[in-house]
Amino acid sequence: MALLLDVLEFNEKFVSEKQYEQYATTKFPDKKIVILTCMDTRLTELLLKSMNFKNGDVKLIKNAGAVITHPFGSIMRSLLVAVYELQADEVFIIGHHDCGMSSINTESIISQMVDRGVDKSLFKTLNYSGIDMKDWLRGFNDVAESVRNSVDLVINHPLMDKNVPVHGLVIDPETGKLDTIIDGYK
Repeated sequence: MALLLDVLEFNEKFVSEKQYEQYATTKFPDKKIVILTCMDTRLTELLLKSMNFKNGDVKLIKNAGAVITHPFGSIMRSLLVAVYELQADEVFIIGHHDCGMSSINTESIISQMVDRGVDKSLFKTLNYSGIDMKDWLRGFNDVAESVRNSVDLVINHPLMDKNVPVHGLVIDPETGKLDTIIDGYK
C-alpha cells in the first residue's frame, strides 16, 4: 500500500510542475510502427533506445514472451487496431534472449496459485471446460522459433492487410543488439 502512496505523491508533483509537457504527442505513432515485445523489465527503456525511437514514435504492446497465443485474442486485436485505426504501416515482433517464458515452470506457477489461495478444485473445473493450465501457461524452448510463429500468425491472419510488412527480431536484453529473424520486406 505504501508504494501506491509514493506513486500518487510523485504524480501530484509531476502534474503540478507540468513535467508531462516533454512527453506531449498524439495517439498516432510518428514512425507508423506497432511493436509487440515482451514485458521484461530490461526492455522498458532499452528496446526503444536501441532502435532510436522516442515517446510518440511507435505503438508498443507488451506481454509475456511477445507471444500471440490466440488469433482472435487481445494481442491480435491490438495489432489490427494499430494498423487500421492508428495508422501503423509496419509490425515488429521482438522477442529477447534469456526470456523467462523459455524456462517457465507451469507446475510451480500452479503451486504458487494454490499457495496464494486459489482453490485446487478450480483446476479440475478448468480442465473439464477445455482449459489445460499447463498448455495455457507454457512458454517456449526457442525464442527465434517463437518469434517466427507469431510473425506467421500475423502474416496469415485473415483480417491483416497483406501489404503490411511484419518483421521478427530478437534483442539481447543486456546490449540491445537486434538480430533479424524475419525481414518483412522480403
